[in-house]
Amino acid sequence: MSLIIMEINCKIATLTLSNPSKLNSLSKGLVDELVQALKTCAEENELVVLLKAEANKHNVWSAGHDIYELPEGRRDPLSFFDSIEVLLREVQNYPGPVIAVVRGSVWGAACDLIMTCDMVYADTTATFAITPAKIGVPYNVTGIMHFMNRIGLNRAKEMFYTARPVDAETAAAWGILNHLYDIDELDGKVMEIAEQICQNSPLAVGVIKEQFHYLSETEVSMPPILYERISGLRRKVYDSHDYAEGIQSFKEKRKPIYLGK
Repeated sequence: MSLIIMEINCKIATLTLSNPSKLNSLSKGLVDELVQALKTCAEENELVVLLKAEANKHNVWSAGHDIYELPEGRRDPLSFFDSIEVLLREVQNYPGPVIAVVRGSVWGAACDLIMTCDMVYADTTATFAITPAKIGVPYNVTGIMHFMNRIGLNRAKEMFYTARPVDAETAAAWGILNHLYDIDELDGKVMEIAEQICQNSPLAVGVIKEQFHYLSETEVSMPPILYERISGLRRKVYDSHDYAEGIQSFKEKRKPIYLGK
């Protein structure tokens, strides 16, 4: 692997995003390696996975989607089989806790990845922003539910509508974080938690995780016609001028000019 660093220590696997020149963006190459690393950890019965990111000069944990890999238009940018969606399901289905350890800023799809992890611990440098509205991307149902399940409807709306970063203290108060630590405490405290988990029954931990997953997904029930409507609404966006303009303006490093059509 060239974009993921894997370390194993007594049933605790540490997977580190390692593409600092690209701010650890979730390119297909990096995501595919991360999915394979999770599969390897599951096959080798590693009970806990710590998800970290290599430091870079901009102090970004991950910049989120690699915008240059998003489709130009006329295709769902977040369809069921796209690499990041596959990764999020891999995290949810991993047979033990996947714990995000965050230093620095987390953007876009990387914020969704954080919300999908079982637990999140961060230091005071952390910030979290979900930014599809900035580039005209119609986010998908499962991604929005990840936020609603973790922080509730009103706070999820605020994050999506404004696309503003949420600082570490607010993230802790909102429930994005399990705990906020000082910079020099983070790694040691998280390792203590991982070691404590490893003292418990792997079978029980895995079954409890699966129950949490199923219960969180059954809180909201929608009739099939609403799923069809949401699909149609999302297609209206990714077929639009504004979607194409959002992607193009990002690539040209300019402010987008949205027309609402």
